[in-house]
Amino acid sequence: MYKIVISFFLFISPVLLKANDGYKLWLQYLPFENIAVADYYRDYLENITLLGNSPTHEVIRKELGISITGFFEGRTTPNISSDNTNSGLIWIAKAEDLPESFRNLLGERLNEINDEGYLIKYIQGKILVTSNSDFGLLYGTFALLKNIQTRGKLEGLDILENPKIKLRLLNHWDNLNRTVERGYAGFSIWNWHRLPHHIDQQYIDYARANASIGINGASVTNVNANALVLTPEYLEKAAALADAFRPYGIKIYLTARFNAPMMLDNLPTADPLDPRVQAWWKKKAEEIYSYIPDFGGFLVKADSEGQPGPHNYSRTQADGANTLADAVKPYGGIVMWRAFVYNEKTPTDRIKQAYDEFKPLDGKFRDNVIVQVKNGPLDFQPRELFHPLFGAMPNTPLMMEFQVTKEYLGQESHWVNLASMWEEILQSDTYAKGKGSTVSKVLDGSLHQYNLTGMAGVSNIGTDRNWTGHHTGQADWYAFGKLAWNPESNVGEITEDWLKMTFSNDPDFVNSAKNISLKSYETLVNYMTPLGLHHIMARSHHWGPGPWVTGGGRDDWTATYYHRADKNAIGFDRTENGSNALGQYAPEWKKVWGDPETTPLEFLLWFHRVSWNQKLSTGNTLWDEMAMRYQQGVEGARWMANEWAKLEGKIDQERYSHISSFLNIQVKEAEWWRDSCLLYFGQFSGRPLPKGVEKPKHDLEYYLNFKRNFVPGI
Repeated sequence: MYKIVISFFLFISPVLLKANDGYKLWLQYLPFENIAVADYYRDYLENITLLGNSPTHEVIRKELGISITGFFEGRTTPNISSDNTNSGLIWIAKAEDLPESFRNLLGERLNEINDEGYLIKYIQGKILVTSNSDFGLLYGTFALLKNIQTRGKLEGLDILENPKIKLRLLNHWDNLNRTVERGYAGFSIWNWHRLPHHIDQQYIDYARANASIGINGASVTNVNANALVLTPEYLEKAAALADAFRPYGIKIYLTARFNAPMMLDNLPTADPLDPRVQAWWKKKAEEIYSYIPDFGGFLVKADSEGQPGPHNYSRTQADGANTLADAVKPYGGIVMWRAFVYNEKTPTDRIKQAYDEFKPLDGKFRDNVIVQVKNGPLDFQPRELFHPLFGAMPNTPLMMEFQVTKEYLGQESHWVNLASMWEEILQSDTYAKGKGSTVSKVLDGSLHQYNLTGMAGVSNIGTDRNWTGHHTGQADWYAFGKLAWNPESNVGEITEDWLKMTFSNDPDFVNSAKNISLKSYETLVNYMTPLGLHHIMARSHHWGPGPWVTGGGRDDWTATYYHRADKNAIGFDRTENGSNALGQYAPEWKKVWGDPETTPLEFLLWFHRVSWNQKLSTGNTLWDEMAMRYQQGVEGARWMANEWAKLEGKIDQERYSHISSFLNIQVKEAEWWRDSCLLYFGQFSGRPLPKGVEKPKHDLEYYLNFKRNFVPGI
């Protein structure tokens, strides 16, 4: 009778009956769909042996308990033994703790596991999860639980995973007053006022989520740094966070304001070559490590957007980075020095500046410095080329900086699968050592034999109950972790796993939602910046269209600087006849991108000025193609909303309705983008809208005067 009741209860999918605010992210541990599925996993999950005794082992024990409770809805009591003589069907232990019989069975496979890697192996009716470290064991446990969450088979499991990237960090642009720069999911989760005495449960759940996807570091403060974070008042608070994160394998990093010696101790200078400044940073590093013995190091934004830096003293970026690197070197710390640098004067072409400044410094940085480079040479636009520094600095480790928060991609209200964009960048060929020299091979160190490798993601996390504002923003956080672990990961598989773990294993739901997700990125590019247009967002907050933005303190903070539309043409000439930014790329790309006939339409206006009536490879004129792509973007957004509507009843109503509501916003804002951009550019082209492109709902004057106050994220 008991089994019949359970069978019925599971069969009606109780997850659909319960409200779900999304707080559990992809760690939902959804109940098994029916008694057959439950029985398949039951014997294994009721017979687990966990060997070892450390804070991380305790984390593993708790996670197993949470998952088993979820899978069986509390109807199975977790039984996790620490006896190495028992008959457990799942064994979780470091290699050194495994019984000799198991080690003999695994043989040479054990030698293939690195410090953070793990092996999951099905042998003689048992599943072994093993590693050489506590943290590798934690990652392996989460991998096994993911396999169960996605209803994978246990028999025949043979998974050996080593992370390809050593430093896998979230960068929080969180301020000490709890505002978040470019944050669209509420305020900062770090409540500095309550620290160090109160550790909020959300900090622990944050660490759990990150560990489940292999993230091993967090820079918790804004790159537009406040020097106060380096004072004892805040170091004590940061130490409390570090203590909470440590069992999950997450190191804490802090952003360092370049002129902190002047701000905190009234030094007359922050010149990195001044002995007083060098001594100050060494003393500060000693102080930090007294609070946080495993402090990861500094993240630095300098000489950019008003931040002080080496330029103030006619020094190089290497001079600045090396001073901080020398300070943390004795403790094993690193410096992540951002390449987002441009000088005080408006250049001829801003996208050239990072390359021009950093390329001559190749090999001049200390070995504990890694240069953090944005995915593209401009600023996290909906579509950019890969940054030309990738492949151009063989003697200096480079790490990727992706923006998980959607500053320029619809912010919190648009469903955009950012992993599609990141995959496009990671698989781009730099040709640094011939064909196949992809960006991913630069990042994992295999191309240039970097000893230090890294990937950073600018966080989209806030105090909203679902963490990211839009429920689908969780997918970007998840995918970032997976790609940071292995840049060669398949984005379709990542998306499918996330959907199953977060919502449902129902194939109809998963296939439909996956299809929406994988088409969402191209849809957004079409209704925002087709054909290589870029940086045409509204001023300052970057929410909504602003192709008319011009004037102000810097030309390169305006839209007109980038699109240069007039009655004859549109686009930025970056060939040899223009700014020659094309010259920063390999000869193979110069040949392709140097000719408008061979340049992919996706990057046409990035590299070329093209007349409005120029015929393109599609057979359309430039104007007609632009208008039709804007229309396709709108139709794509409508299609997303309609496809999602078909999924009602497949998941819980709370999250279904929330996403549905946001899709309606996305459709309206896609129409806003299309109408305002086509009206603005249409006054230059002088051509009518082609057949099939809807007439704008208002005139241009309406859109020019459309404003909203207190847009979040500034």
